[in-house]
Amino acid sequence: MNLIENISRLHSTDAPAIVADDRMVTYGELFDLARPIAESIRQQNSLGRNPRIGLHCPNGLDYIVLSMGILLADACLVPLAEELTQDERDEITETTALDFILTWEPATSTSDLKACQPVEARFPESEFQALNPAFIRFSSGTTGTSKGIVLSHESLLARITAANEGLKLGPDDRVLWMLPMAHHFAVSIVLYLHVGALTVLEHSPLREDILATAEKHAATVIYGSPFHFALLSGDTSDFMWPSLRLPIATAAALPEATARAFEQRFSKPLIQGLGIIEVGLSVLNLEAPSEKPTSLGKPLPAYEVSIVDEAGEPVDDGMPGEFLIRGRGLLDAYLVPWDPTPLSDGWFASGDLVIQDSDGSLTLVGRKKSVINVAGMKVFPEEIEATLNTHPEVKRSRVLGREHPQMGQIPVAEIIPANPSSPPKPVSLQKHCRNHLSAYKAPLRFTFVDTLPLTASGKIRRT
Repeated sequence: MNLIENISRLHSTDAPAIVADDRMVTYGELFDLARPIAESIRQQNSLGRNPRIGLHCPNGLDYIVLSMGILLADACLVPLAEELTQDERDEITETTALDFILTWEPATSTSDLKACQPVEARFPESEFQALNPAFIRFSSGTTGTSKGIVLSHESLLARITAANEGLKLGPDDRVLWMLPMAHHFAVSIVLYLHVGALTVLEHSPLREDILATAEKHAATVIYGSPFHFALLSGDTSDFMWPSLRLPIATAAALPEATARAFEQRFSKPLIQGLGIIEVGLSVLNLEAPSEKPTSLGKPLPAYEVSIVDEAGEPVDDGMPGEFLIRGRGLLDAYLVPWDPTPLSDGWFASGDLVIQDSDGSLTLVGRKKSVINVAGMKVFPEEIEATLNTHPEVKRSRVLGREHPQMGQIPVAEIIPANPSSPPKPVSLQKHCRNHLSAYKAPLRFTFVDTLPLTASGKIRRT
């Protein structure tokens, strides 16, 4: 099965597919642009098997066209995100044993397909090919490691149809898109194409431009990060976005203040979702976004979850435990080291620590590997960071555990000051934490820095 080829049969050729820079592209035109890319790949491929192709292209219509061309050619798409350094791109090229790199040249509006220097794959080629692979994505690597996640055409289809049981997108929807395609194309843009929705691409970071585009195209859905929604909440115009039915916050934890501000401004609650690269969008806060704005919500119908302690035993409601999930469209394999059976009896162990309340709603509290043990008490750095980031003199923070002879570990914080020339006093930061957190959670040491280490998707890197 080829997922993109199937999409070409689902929709009328004159149905609108993409709006980019005020250019409307129909489904027919989109495939007319993608098929020559696929044919060029087939002509240059003499490997006797389906190739792995790295894609280096900025956000936009061209990214969609080139991705579709790669997948139409039965090649495996490997995103090479723009923000990666050359060393990071080289590492992905070697790890995935790329056969080609497809690069978009903005200056000439052309694409360039170049063969890579052959390297010996660190995974069994025959087993990899047997999966009918469509996509390799690397996890965020928040704890310093990043695995190649392999998804087949069949798993992608299962994943997007499972997500749409909650989203309920269709041909009447117009999705305003602002996130990086290198991180989201295969499980978001492909979904919109599959259901026949119109995807409206917005490149501007300015609030006024985003809302003008939303109004012009009567956007019904918006996918964005908490940063985008905080930005939009500050709008002072009289535009109330009457067409909006589904604002989805993803990519990072949603602060309550942002959720409240957006709902107050547009009279529509933000809906937080949990997207995991290995799983897809599996949990949505559809039932109680106003009452529980920071909740992840409940699992979608295609999934079941289990919350367990360190011994693998179920925990009581209200107690933190690791989030396990099984259902449709989970990953097919980890690439390096090769693991074709990454699930345990169908369950994926996420490493996320959540609390489940009595009505089944989940709230994210941290990462299993990032927990700080202070005198036997578990401390989640994400909770402390969320508190520190509300201090008016803090731009962003990172909290880590440091060994301590009496306490086992203590929390320490790195701070990017809002005003680097006049950083906040440590006593002020500690008082702020103690006003909102238990005393043992307050960091005992603060360091001021210019930058913090981030993953490719913008999350805090822990090590």
